[in-house]
This record gives sequence, structure tokens and C-alpha cells, in this order.
Amino acid sequence: MDQSAVRALSFGAQAATYEASRPTYPRPAIDWALEPVRDRVGNLRIADVGAGTGKLTRLLCEVTTGVVAVEPDPGMLSHLRTVVSGIVAHEGRGESLPLPDHSQDAIFYGQSWHWTDQELASREAARVLRPGGVLGLLWNIRDTSVPWVARYMEIQRDSDAERAIANDGIRIHAPFAATERAKFRWSAPTTPAGLRNLAQSRSHFLTAPQSEKARILRETEAFFGQMGWDSDTAIDLPHTTHCFRAVL
Repeated sequence: MDQSAVRALSFGAQAATYEASRPTYPRPAIDWALEPVRDRVGNLRIADVGAGTGKLTRLLCEVTTGVVAVEPDPGMLSHLRTVVSGIVAHEGRGESLPLPDHSQDAIFYGQSWHWTDQELASREAARVLRPGGVLGLLWNIRDTSVPWVARYMEIQRDSDAERAIANDGIRIHAPFAATERAKFRWSAPTTPAGLRNLAQSRSHFLTAPQSEKARILRETEAFFGQMGWDSDTAIDLPHTTHCFRAVL
């Protein structure tokens, strides 16, 4: 298994930490992604792929009752089934979805498309989508134009997702039409404890040697001290949600 695959499957052991520390998504980003299929009659059929602990799944369930979740990591999938009551959830990967042909109006990936073989996952999404269906990709990226966020993220190191976004590494392949992009800026409430948990939920930390984990935790605590934050300080963590959509 290559290092990217190891990182992709590193989250399950820390599913509870991931659930507690990762932010939700702004509803306008979801509404934007769904614009191409808003005129469809009846409940939309939406698949959330790489669903993790269900952060995006829960918001999609507010849009329609026809949501199905797909997640490759058994630990994350087990947690999702606990926190999202009654959800239909399958173990599976974006390159081989456990879903019938032409069964979905939309497929979402939240924080997960960069873990796929993007060409294979594009073809598989096209198999599962109904004609005119939409593929929507979302990433919450910390807003490093804010100086304190830039320092916090410097300590944590860039993630695979951040590198992919920064280096224009996100692709939706044929048979989809041209990819559209949008950005949504917002802030998520947190605390120093939440930022500590966020650091420990990231793939770089989870797959790092003990010396690197110790460095991250040591420098993170020193940073909190420099900011004058105690454990209960209320913090708004600014994000930019990067959105991509393509219509079949």
C-alpha cells in the first residue's frame, strides 16, 4: 500500500476525535453544488462518498431523505452509523461504488476526492449518476490569509488536500462536462482544545513518527501560550470552502 493510501485509511482509529474536531460545511456551498438538479421532481437521490463520520451526510439529509453514504474505512463507517440515525451506509471506494447504475441525482465528496484515482472515480461516478446528474466536491481549508491561522497551520504542515487545492491538482474527468468552481468564506467556532484535537485528526499527524507528533503538540501548546489562550477561550476559525461541480 502506497503512502497516500496509508494516509487515506488512517482516520478510523481516531474517528471520535475527527467527529469532535472537524467543522461542518456551509449550506450555501451545498446549495450551489445542487443547482443543476434543483428542478428534478420528488426527493433527490444523493450519495455522500468518503463520508467519514457523516459531517456532510447530516447536511445532505436536511435536503432530502434519499441520502446514501459510502466510506472505505470501517472505523469511520461504524462511527457514522452511530451518529447519523437510520442512514443507509456501505463500505466502499470511489473507484468501485456499491451502488446501481443511474441510481443517483448527485454524488458528493467532502474532503475526500483527493484520495481517489480521479480518472477512475470520475468514470464510476458517471456510471452511478442519472443523465444530467451532478458531481460535487467540497473541501474546508483553513484561511491562512489570517496571520494566526497561518502560524497554526505552519506548525501542523500542509495536508494532501491543501496541496491539491493550492497546486490545481483537482480534476473531474470525462465523460463529465466542464468543471465549475466556487468559494465560500465562513468561520467555525472552536477552542484551543478543539484546535488541539483538529491537529491530532489530520493524516499528517496520524501517520507521523512519534518525534513529529511530539513536535506538533509541543509547538501547538507554545503557540496557544503566545496567543494568551486558555483551554476555554472561544475562537472563530476562518475557513474557505472550495467547491467544484460538473454535470454529466
